Amino acid sequence: MTSQTIANTPTPDQIRRAPKVLLHDHLDGGLRPGTIVELARDTVPHSPKGVGGAPISQLPETDPEKLGIWFREAADSGSLERYLETFSHTVAVMQTRDALVRVAAECAEDLAEDGVVYAEVRYAPEQHLEGGLSLEEVVEAVNEGFREGERRAKENGHRIRVGALLTAMRHAARALEIAELANRYRDLGVVGFDIAGAEAGYPPTRHLDAFEYLKRENNHFTIHAGEAFGLPSIWQALQWCGADRLGHGVRIIDDIQVHEDGRVELGRLASYVRDKRIPLELCPSSNLQTGAASSYAEHPIGLLRRLHFRATVNTDNRLMSHTSMSREFEHLVDAFGYTLDDMQWFSVNAMKSAFIPFDERLAMISDVIKPGYAELKSEWLFRQTASTSGSVESAG
Repeated sequence: MTSQTIANTPTPDQIRRAPKVLLHDHLDGGLRPGTIVELARDTVPHSPKGVGGAPISQLPETDPEKLGIWFREAADSGSLERYLETFSHTVAVMQTRDALVRVAAECAEDLAEDGVVYAEVRYAPEQHLEGGLSLEEVVEAVNEGFREGERRAKENGHRIRVGALLTAMRHAARALEIAELANRYRDLGVVGFDIAGAEAGYPPTRHLDAFEYLKRENNHFTIHAGEAFGLPSIWQALQWCGADRLGHGVRIIDDIQVHEDGRVELGRLASYVRDKRIPLELCPSSNLQTGAASSYAEHPIGLLRRLHFRATVNTDNRLMSHTSMSREFEHLVDAFGYTLDDMQWFSVNAMKSAFIPFDERLAMISDVIKPGYAELKSEWLFRQTASTSGSVESAG
């Protein structure tokens, strides 16, 4: 191992302090277990329309620590039914304005505490109407929560900017309505649009009217594609729908052939994705849970990084995957020997791919991300100097 490699190999503390950028994180997949318990406890069973939520009696565990373990085990179970059940519990307690404000504020605080300086957090407004809220009230509550979370983070010595992505569900028929909603709030905290849900049987082309509308409005959108269904999902998202980014996109690996002699051959779709610098919102821990890879060491991100795809690192669902941006990078450092230089590469990739204006992205890269990594990399030099000085004095 060279001195340069040693200098750049991050410690867990440095990984946490490093400025990170997150593009793929679900609001309903990142609640604090204690918050779920408290919000459920505040809900009256069989409450009338207008209160919303689910009573605490419906939770599988009422102790926050045990509930957190239940979420992880359910998500790891390999059972789609149990995995989907986890979201039924989080969404159930996100049906009032106060609950949405709280969850969004805590999301921003948690990300900032983990060293995230910019995040795009997605949620589906149509899933939060059971308590009588309108779509607009849902968006305004979440935006208020993000601003509050940013303020609290600043008070605690952290800086973060959070943008919202409004998600439409693939199996529903409200994509155009949600796209119009995203466009109305595009200068008020919403930075783009997304569709999510089961890929098989629900191709993105079902929602072409929404994507055509967004393109006419010069708005940004990403599409969940290439997670479970494979290359056809990616091809449709790009060539039919015109996605700016691929939510996951990990199955692009199916169009890359690695020969025994080490040669790598890209298919037409993989070449297009790389040549056009289409961002891949990769979520390693989540991908392991869904079977896209059997281990971190075998995750396609290693090859995609080596081939210089526009790869980014993301959390997907922090609660279900028991993860954070720091944990994701810790796994990748262990699996691939990544350095601070690699972390910076992923972070700059993500910032380049964000849905905010170019000058703001550039400022974040130049004024926050690069200086942050430079400071972390310089720490080794000063430790080394101090160590050397101590050795000289001892020898004297």
